[in-house]
Amino acid sequence: MKGKITKIIGVVVDVKFEAGYVPAVYDALDVQGHHEKLVLEVQQQLGDGTVRTIAMNAVDGLKRGMDVVATDSPIRTPVGEKVLGRMFNVLGDPIDGLEKPKTEHNDPIHREAPLFKDLTTKAELFETGIKVVDLIAPMLK
Repeated sequence: MKGKITKIIGVVVDVKFEAGYVPAVYDALDVQGHHEKLVLEVQQQLGDGTVRTIAMNAVDGLKRGMDVVATDSPIRTPVGEKVLGRMFNVLGDPIDGLEKPKTEHNDPIHREAPLFKDLTTKAELFETGIKVVDLIAPMLK
């Protein structure tokens, strides 16, 4: 479903959709006609087909009236063994100069917290895969 940008205040962007369509909160929207990939994440439904979003990239060159396409899906990032030791941006794109890993599945960036019964009380180190972080600032699971 397509919409149009109606208001831009910094990284906060309002988008209006026609025909009564309203994307869900946390859904990703792709901006069309921008010089680079620009993804908006829905944060609030304002009514009358309008949603308030947050830009996940730089908004340079963004203007009112630009087309936006709803993905009907949240922003997803790759998960699994192949991403250990790698660096990604919030959109799941690698920022370490290597190509995107071929993973079995991608998970949304917003997920439910684990159930209390699934948590452990024993102290374990969380290995980030980044040697400097693991050495200088080790984190507990």
